[in-house]
Amino acid sequence: MENLLGRMITGSVTDENETDYFVQAEGTTFRLAKQEIKKPLRAGATFKGFAYESEDHHLTITRNAPQVQVDHYGWGTVVRSQRTLGVFVDIGLPNKDMVVSLDDLPSMMELWPQQGDKLLIALREDHKQRLWGVLADMDIFHAIAQPGKKRMENANVTATVVQNKLVGTRVMTDHYELGFIHPDERDVEPHLGAEVHGRIIGVHDDGTLNLSLKPRAYEAIDDDAAMLLAALEHSEAGHLEFSDKSSPAAIRAYFGISKGQFKRAIGHLLKDRKITQHDGQLWLVTDQATDDSAPQA
Repeated sequence: MENLLGRMITGSVTDENETDYFVQAEGTTFRLAKQEIKKPLRAGATFKGFAYESEDHHLTITRNAPQVQVDHYGWGTVVRSQRTLGVFVDIGLPNKDMVVSLDDLPSMMELWPQQGDKLLIALREDHKQRLWGVLADMDIFHAIAQPGKKRMENANVTATVVQNKLVGTRVMTDHYELGFIHPDERDVEPHLGAEVHGRIIGVHDDGTLNLSLKPRAYEAIDDDAAMLLAALEHSEAGHLEFSDKSSPAAIRAYFGISKGQFKRAIGHLLKDRKITQHDGQLWLVTDQATDDSAPQA
């Protein structure tokens, strides 16, 4: 049976029952579901299909061959994980998911692919004739990659995480450009197989993209402004002893943002007339504001 599983093989129909045909190739017999076949097959007919062992350990052959095969890479969808084994990947077979071994996954389990994530894998057959999923390495990704263009800079992209390293995260976009995310350009490390949404902040001469998962400055203003507004709304007197003259250290210690972010947030809220500044303090503007409760600048 060696060199049969996980591949396209050709055999001859030898028998049948109510539900299956039996196809023999190199002395090994495989089941072929009759529901796949539109016209009946006769004994001795030649049949070509994809060979594998189903979940219930039946040797099976199917005409609905998956893209993922031995030495053939394709995308599969993670359906579940098992701490002691690895992750199970749906490659399109009705009764078999392929396992990517924990030995091939990140050492930190929180970086393992999660249900619904995508992995580019091929198959390999071990010495016990078991099929395993094998992750594509960077040589494979480089071989299938399309070069990015300089004009793409600042564009939004959707990408899949294909490698986690201490130096950063490598991804492949939906259009097959390779990208790199430096740790400074993300708030948390995305796990292998995760879909991420970022923007292009640079394009190398070889077409590789530098990506950021952080929002643009004007996009970040809304988040910082919302946080500042929430702080004012939860203050007892509707004001805080901060202004655009406050020290960067004090702003960082209290709000966790830079002074530049703080000033942009203030500007946003002043423009929207949600706050005022007075005597070195920020005041919340309310519908019932009075001269005593919310001094005007």
